[in-house]
Amino acid sequence: MRDTLLIALFAFLGATTAGVLGAGVLLLIRRRSLTAHMAVVAAVAVAAMLAGTLAVARAMFLSPHDLSVVTTVVAMAAVVSLVTALLLGRWVVARSRELALAARSFGDGGDFAAPDAPAAAEFAALSRELEATSVRLAESRDRERALESSRRELVAWISHDLRTPLAGLRAMAEALEDGVAADPDRYLRQIRTEVERLNEMVGDLFELSRIHAGALSLSPARMSVYDLVGDALAGADPLAREYGVRLVGDGVEPVPVEVDGREMSRVLGNLLVNAIRRTPADGTVAVSARRAGKGVVLSVTDGCGGIPEEDLPRVFDTGWRGSDARTPPAGAGLGLAIVRGIVEAHRGRADVRNVDGGCRFEVTLPVAG
Repeated sequence: MRDTLLIALFAFLGATTAGVLGAGVLLLIRRRSLTAHMAVVAAVAVAAMLAGTLAVARAMFLSPHDLSVVTTVVAMAAVVSLVTALLLGRWVVARSRELALAARSFGDGGDFAAPDAPAAAEFAALSRELEATSVRLAESRDRERALESSRRELVAWISHDLRTPLAGLRAMAEALEDGVAADPDRYLRQIRTEVERLNEMVGDLFELSRIHAGALSLSPARMSVYDLVGDALAGADPLAREYGVRLVGDGVEPVPVEVDGREMSRVLGNLLVNAIRRTPADGTVAVSARRAGKGVVLSVTDGCGGIPEEDLPRVFDTGWRGSDARTPPAGAGLGLAIVRGIVEAHRGRADVRNVDGGCRFEVTLPVAG
C-alpha cells in the first residue's frame, strides 16, 4: 500500500510540473492560432505522462534498458498525439475561417449561407444562429427602408399640405390689411377654418411623435364599450350630417374594457372621420363591437368601394393616403398611423380588410378582467 501511494505521489508531482509549465505556455500564446493551443495541450498531456513515468521509473530503480523502452513508447505517443492535434487544429481553424467569411457576407448587407463542408456540432449550432440573425437583419433592413420611404413621403405631403393653407392665410391677411376684402367677415371665418386645420395637423404630428418615441402616457380606466362607441358616434354625427352619411351603431355589445378613454375616443374618432369622408352621400357607416375570445373587436365599416389589395399592408403606415380618388383634400395620412400606435399601446391590434362595397377597420382590445 505504501509503494502504491509513493508511485501515485511521484506520478502526480511529475504530471503537475508538466501541467504548470503547459499553462504558462498557453498564457504566453493566448493570442495565437487555435492550432498552436491544441498542439500545446497535446504536448502537455504527453509531457505529463512522460514526467510521471520517469519519476516512477527512477523511484522504482528500473534498468536503463527498461527506462529506454518506456521513454521510446512515450515518445511515439507524443509524436502521434502532436500530429493528431495539429491536424485537428488545422481542421477547426479552416471551419472557423469559412464561418467567418460566410458571416462577413451578411454583415455587408447580404444573406448568410452556411458553409457546405461538414462541421462540428458547435459550429453547426453557430451557423444556425447566424442564419437566424441574417433573417432578422434582412427583415430589419426592409422595415428601415419602408420607414425611410414613409418619412420621405410624409415630409413631402406635410410640406405640400402646410404650404397651401399658409399661402391662403397670407393672401387673405394681405387683403384685409390693404382693405380690399369685399367681405371681411367671410375672410375672417376662412382664416379661422384654416388655422383650425393647421392646428389639427400639428396636433397629429405631435401625437405621432409621442407614439414613435414611446412617450405616450396612458391612464387606463374600466369602462363599457357601449359608452365608448356612443360618445364617438355623437361626436361624429355633425360631420356625417354634413356629408349626408348615415351612422349606424346597433351591433354594439356592452363589453367592459380597461382603456384610456381619451385616447380610444381619438381612435374611434379618426376611424369614423375617415369612413365618413370616404363614403358617398346617402351611404352608411356602421359601427359594431363584439366579444371575440379573450378580446373585444370594434369595427367601423364604410362604403368607400374598397382598397386595392396591394395597398392593404400599407394602410396604417405613416403618411399613407391612398390613391388620389380616395384622398380627401384635408389630412396628411397620419390618422391611421395614430390609430395603430394607440391601439398597440393598449396591447391591442388594428386591422383592415375589404368587404362588399367598402372596407372594414377592426380594433381588437383585451377584455377587462
